[in-house]
Amino acid sequence: MAMIEMRRESTLDARETLATRESLQASATILRSLSDATRLTIVQHLLSGEHRVADLVDHLSLAQSTVSAHVACLRDCGLLESRTQGRATHYRLAQPELVTQLLESAGKLLIATGGAATACPSASGAQ
Repeated sequence: MAMIEMRRESTLDARETLATRESLQASATILRSLSDATRLTIVQHLLSGEHRVADLVDHLSLAQSTVSAHVACLRDCGLLESRTQGRATHYRLAQPELVTQLLESAGKLLIATGGAATACPSASGAQ
């Protein structure tokens, strides 16, 4: 009977480890989608309300294809929602309150670490 319990516990541990690994991978994907300064700028613009890609192109002075690729990344990660009006697609943050909390926490962490991230050679260019 003890052997059956050990197997059951081992199976549960393996499932929990897999769930944790999948959760960590999903978290890393979300953070990676926000690790680009252009995407963060897009997110900041969307904190003020809906924008079309054309609006973001004007705000950022970037090529439409570049902005579209960044918007697609954020959308594919579940951070953006859209609505279509005629031929225009309007994008908004799916969870603006949570994004605001995350950005505020990142700012606090940056202050708490004395801005060490700005000089972190192992993170620069990592995407």
